[in-house]
Amino acid sequence: MLAIIGGDPTRFAPYADLYRRAFAQLGRPVQPIGVHSPGYVAETDQQAREELWPDYKVMRDRIGKERGWPPMERKEFEQEANFGSLYVGSPETVARKIAATAKALGISRFDMKYSAGALRHDRLMRCIELYGSKVIPLVRDMLS
Repeated sequence: MLAIIGGDPTRFAPYADLYRRAFAQLGRPVQPIGVHSPGYVAETDQQAREELWPDYKVMRDRIGKERGWPPMERKEFEQEANFGSLYVGSPETVARKIAATAKALGISRFDMKYSAGALRHDRLMRCIELYGSKVIPLVRDMLS
């Protein structure tokens, strides 16, 4: 599992290729690759971003302080949501982004970390429901 928590997930393509080549050189069957990244699903892109942002910032700033990162600004959040490894939006948006990552890295599974600090329980439950009932079937269709 690749824990891709920031930046463009496609930058891990050389690593995935090296992993596969190493197995081939060893004459062993290649083990599957998966990705673990943060995300949040709501009915619309705007709703997902507005609901996630405040709690995501608190969590990210706490972790960042331990690692010497500056506090997260909304611009960085939007960059991650648009082009990075934050899978946030409507079911269709999140599914397209997961499918693109799966194709780029040749992964066989994707694990979305849907918990973001103090995000309300009802929102988490709705996110899980949308992920399972909408996102996963869409990704399967896109990859078939």
